[in-house]
Amino acid sequence: DEPVTCRENELFVIEYGFKKGWVKPDPPKKRTGKKIAVIGSGPAGLAAADNLNKYGHSVTVFEKDQQIGGLLRYGIPDFKLEKRILDRRINILKKEGLKFITGVETGLDYPVSKLKKDFEAVCLAVGSRVPRDLRVKYRRLKGIYFAIEFLTQTNIRVFGQKIHSNTLIDARDKNVVVIGGGDTGADCIGTANRQGAKSVIQIEVMPQPPKSRTEDYAWPRYPLLLKTSTSHEEGAERQWSVLTKEFIGDEQGNVKKISCVRIEFAPAGKNGFSQMKEIPGSEFEIDADMVILAVGFLHPRHEGLLDKLKVKYDPRGNVSADKNYMTSVKGVFTAGDMHRGQSLIAWAIAEGRAAAKAIDRYLD
Repeated sequence: DEPVTCRENELFVIEYGFKKGWVKPDPPKKRTGKKIAVIGSGPAGLAAADNLNKYGHSVTVFEKDQQIGGLLRYGIPDFKLEKRILDRRINILKKEGLKFITGVETGLDYPVSKLKKDFEAVCLAVGSRVPRDLRVKYRRLKGIYFAIEFLTQTNIRVFGQKIHSNTLIDARDKNVVVIGGGDTGADCIGTANRQGAKSVIQIEVMPQPPKSRTEDYAWPRYPLLLKTSTSHEEGAERQWSVLTKEFIGDEQGNVKKISCVRIEFAPAGKNGFSQMKEIPGSEFEIDADMVILAVGFLHPRHEGLLDKLKVKYDPRGNVSADKNYMTSVKGVFTAGDMHRGQSLIAWAIAEGRAAAKAIDRYLD
């Protein structure tokens, strides 16, 4: 049940390598003359760009934000990933020959026609950035934010950028409720605590997972286990099997409470799905001066670049691609969350590398 120390071992090895000066830029000895554009500088985009550069191609990475890194920089708090770690690796990539263009939104600032003309291939890796919303009564009250809004602004503030008071998202002295029990929700808890929240409650619609492996998940099946992060340990109340019914506001339109009900799941039927049922008489309210929605993402943003490229989408709204990561548009490839849907960073890196290999074969 207890995990081995793979992560700690890997961290020690790479940090020891940097300390000894073994991790150095290693630009390719020969260039192919082929030019490739990578759109997006998150883990998938950086992984694809790194490998394409190693193959000897000339790679330009476009990023709409002012700094490179995507969600690695803007979505993950510093207490989980210090940005000097990211900058250290990006500096190596620059010295190896990668070109980075920031503050440019392809499809808008850099037209699609020019993109196709300037590059032999394009790799789309802009992530899944349309957040899943809660369609409940009075959702539009002030003080209700998506997790990505909260985390991105906080990272920008940590960089030293000033935020106007009219748009500031700050948890100081507030009763904060995080809706969603995943890793992103945990990041929001840690961030709210650091901003000086009065209280932090995390609610999740699913039942509380067991703390250890059960017979339902016998080895070697991946067990569904309760995850407790350092953010939870720093201070947060967690409630499970809670359904949000509506938000309650004051006369000024600010959220003040959440109306909830406890639920239970009936055994799975013939279709394999269990039915969610509200428990009669279990209604209750939670004080909430600030609500953070951390319930995942739907798909990449279609408006702009993707629609102008006229790529096809799968039934979930992600960019459709063949087994070689090529979209419906010849020479345009895709990797990461925008292709497979919201997933782990490890998957984004793996897809970026696989797409790079496919692009290299395409250009051969």
